[in-house]
Amino acid sequence: MVALLALWGCGPIPVDQAERICIPDARAAQHPRGTVGFGIDSQGHTAANLEIGISSDFLMGRDPDAVYSACVRQRSGQMPTRPFSSLPESQS
Repeated sequence: MVALLALWGCGPIPVDQAERICIPDARAAQHPRGTVGFGIDSQGHTAANLEIGISSDFLMGRDPDAVYSACVRQRSGQMPTRPFSSLPESQS
């Protein structure tokens, strides 16, 4: 019985939920992401921060629409309702 419950939790999710979950993967395939931060405290101490993220999909030159579609299919068992490139999230 416990094994059946564990398998049930691994089943497909609704396509709209899968689409939301897969957006970050597709965005990461578009180009590297990063942040830069600089700061100074009240005592004059300075700090800097640099973070860069590069996905394997970007390095392999995978199309963000293909990454998105594959992710949605894997999670929901269905095709996305529209391509990633048509979403406002794809423009950033």
